[in-house]
Amino acid sequence: MAASKPVLIMQLRPEDTTSDSEYACILKYGHLQPGDTCRQRIEQQGIPDDLNPEDYSAIIVGGSPFDISTPVHRKTDIQKKIEADFNRLLAQIVALDFPFLGACSGNGLLGNYLGTSISTTYAEAVGCVTLDITEAGKQDHLLRGFPDQIDVLLGHKEAVDTLPKGATLLMTGSSCPVQMFRIGENVYATQFHPEGDAREFILRINTYRSHGYFEPHEAEALKDRVSQKPTPHAQEILRRFVDRYYR
Repeated sequence: MAASKPVLIMQLRPEDTTSDSEYACILKYGHLQPGDTCRQRIEQQGIPDDLNPEDYSAIIVGGSPFDISTPVHRKTDIQKKIEADFNRLLAQIVALDFPFLGACSGNGLLGNYLGTSISTTYAEAVGCVTLDITEAGKQDHLLRGFPDQIDVLLGHKEAVDTLPKGATLLMTGSSCPVQMFRIGENVYATQFHPEGDAREFILRINTYRSHGYFEPHEAEALKDRVSQKPTPHAQEILRRFVDRYYR
């Protein structure tokens, strides 16, 4: 029997502590071992030119401090390179209908590649939010059997303005309408963090209290907000994605 191809975990967080913790959460809620994955931190060098998606079972992209909606003249050279690299990679992923799960920044990167605008219109404060699963979502492999509404953890300064052309809307919210979508059968993006839990979000609140997601004096109240409810269905999405595609 052929050995399983690893799951490629692509990360963009520059801080070692938050990057390591995010990776640990992906392992925990994806029911993965380090040896099941190939981890790439691309925030410094970008994506290797010779990366071939078909060398992996699936690709998972984590969060990022980069904002696509930042004016071009204010973007760093590495941010411009990462966005260009992702456009190149996503062209392959979409053409192959290759298993992909982009969380938060992955949502924006995929939406940007697909041609929808990204702006601050639907930014959301850090917290636990209740989202609605659409009728199409209720039929999707990652969401089937879930209640009509689930709680998730999120916090973002930008989002896609409209559902990308050709995409299927799977989850929506009152303050940000495009919360999860799918392209083809296997390419997924979420605006929320399926890998996140309260402990992880408290770490991120401490790390990013001066990054514009919230006012620094709000940090303690936000820690309380993310600790109010568990989010098991959000984490189940990550587990189901891995179960479906890691082979």
